[in-house]
Amino acid sequence: MQFHLNGFRTGDPAISEASTTHPAFSRERPPEAVDVLIVGCGPAGLTLATQLSAFPDIKTMIVDQKPGPLELGQADGIACRTMEMFHAFGFCEKVLKEAYWVNETTFWRPDDARPDSITRHGRVQDVEDGLSEFPHVILNQARVHDFYLETMRGSPSRMAPYYSRRLTDMQIGDGEGSPVTARFERVDQGHEGETETVSARYVVGCDGARSAVRRLLGRELRGDSANQAWGVMDVLAVTDFPDIRRKSLIQSTDEGSIVLIPREGDYLVRVYVELDKLSENERVANRNITVDHLVAAAKRILNPYSFDVKEVAWWSVYEIGQRLCDKFDDVPEDKVAERLPRVFIAGDACHTHSPKAGQGMNVSMQDAFNLGWKLAAVLRGQTPPDLLHSYSAERQAIAGELIDFDREWARMLSAPLKSADHPDGVEPADVQDYFVRHGRYTAGTATRYRQSVISAEPAHQHLAKGLMIGMRLHSAPVIRLADAKPIELGHAATADGRWRIYVFAPSDDPAAAGSSIEALCKFLSGSPDSPVCKYTPEEADIDSVIDVRAVFQQGHKDLALETLPAFLKPEKGRYGLIDYTKMFCPDPAHGDIFDMRGVNRDHGCMVVVRPDQYVAHVLPLEAHADLAAFFDGFMLEAHQRAATEKLKESAAL
Repeated sequence: MQFHLNGFRTGDPAISEASTTHPAFSRERPPEAVDVLIVGCGPAGLTLATQLSAFPDIKTMIVDQKPGPLELGQADGIACRTMEMFHAFGFCEKVLKEAYWVNETTFWRPDDARPDSITRHGRVQDVEDGLSEFPHVILNQARVHDFYLETMRGSPSRMAPYYSRRLTDMQIGDGEGSPVTARFERVDQGHEGETETVSARYVVGCDGARSAVRRLLGRELRGDSANQAWGVMDVLAVTDFPDIRRKSLIQSTDEGSIVLIPREGDYLVRVYVELDKLSENERVANRNITVDHLVAAAKRILNPYSFDVKEVAWWSVYEIGQRLCDKFDDVPEDKVAERLPRVFIAGDACHTHSPKAGQGMNVSMQDAFNLGWKLAAVLRGQTPPDLLHSYSAERQAIAGELIDFDREWARMLSAPLKSADHPDGVEPADVQDYFVRHGRYTAGTATRYRQSVISAEPAHQHLAKGLMIGMRLHSAPVIRLADAKPIELGHAATADGRWRIYVFAPSDDPAAAGSSIEALCKFLSGSPDSPVCKYTPEEADIDSVIDVRAVFQQGHKDLALETLPAFLKPEKGRYGLIDYTKMFCPDPAHGDIFDMRGVNRDHGCMVVVRPDQYVAHVLPLEAHADLAAFFDGFMLEAHQRAATEKLKESAAL
């Protein structure tokens, strides 16, 4: 975190100074016109709103039909990749402090000697070593919402949701510059029946599986149901089951299965309980299942262990199904070349699946993180609007992979155990093997975006074999040169909409005249072809659009900071203060980053990273023209931005 750049001030540095040029909206009545209208205050909606709240020049409004913030959440699993994202938003430490850490997963099956009893048959480490600097954790979804809301309130925009508003209608105006008009009905006491109209350049539906935005777009969730009922409950229980504080997958002979997830606070536990098979076209609501049914089923499955439930904090029943929208925006596939997207859907509004893999909330938030920086770049005139096509293209493909994974995982958990009566059943060992083999997927680190204008072809991937193009930047420990502080390289990036170029230096002296580092810095700081020079506004700090950082092979005691290129010590802010946070060295105590991520020591390389932390390109240090061409492929220069602003003003009129 950097503060004091433009002068000393007291108070909590996590609370930004309120914007004076773009004051916060009135809480009495919402604005009539905004840049982005977000419908839904779930994980996707709050992720998107928090991302956009960092830009006070973007007018963002978020609304929800509920009367206020979520108090008791349904989702609870937070994947490693999501924790990396939470760090970018600034609240991962709060999550880590409160959450249950999933360290091990155990597997239980029927005892061969006593088939009506269960016995442990396996135990695995939940996340493989080195996969992420963060663990897989469990925390009530409502607390995640709280952290997002707190971050929004402390942003320059001072953003807060408008509650008790139900979307009733939405009209997409004719012409690319005309706004989308949304109409809301208030449902809060004393205002019932009142209507409000908001026009927006973009609308994003984050309003769940029964999305009004999706319905008004005419899109549908398509898929199938497994005709299998499951129950879920958060309980306080007295039990002699030995793995009550470990994540456990439990399979019985005839009574079904349990997925047991310990919760935060050391006592609460979540229990997913397999219930009866549903008949074709039967809905789980027709069964009149009560919480007593869930408790009784859990007791039967856990035999011979006792399970005395003292309190049920929350419970629900659901039927397994995997459904997916064919497009995540309002542009038909055959019109992509002709039209620009204006309305988007994210999270459960465009993909639904079973909760047992812990992916729903995580994938939803990643949807929004993908879309947020793109909306900001378009609205700020940094990129043309056609960049927004990449949201549906990238995230729909990822959701499709999730659906395929979830379908197989849910099938294995609901299938009968293999026996003479069920020769096509599942072996408990196969369940454990599937869990281990797909560990990177459930950790959220297996996502890989396909080649596009913002995800280059891997022509030079050999220069950084462990930093794969299309995948998230896999962080590693480094030491900051200026103050010898050990940090994670990935923690240099926050959710501020900036691109990053990580420059990995070759083994020679980076301060030597004619070094590849010197030549690159000279190009980036002075060439008219430099993307840093070309796309940074004249009045802005040099790193406001593209943030360049260097990693050297020498130890931090072996380099003289004052001899290194001035470009890596930029002067910023109204006082021209020097930013000393741009240079790093390996941290041998925790592993050399060059070895850990397969970076070529002889040649070094540039690793270009998107604002959502995904690697976009790997290039040789001397590939100045290729670097320029990559950014030229999707960014707008200052005069183009000015033209975009005029169009924006015309649309507002």
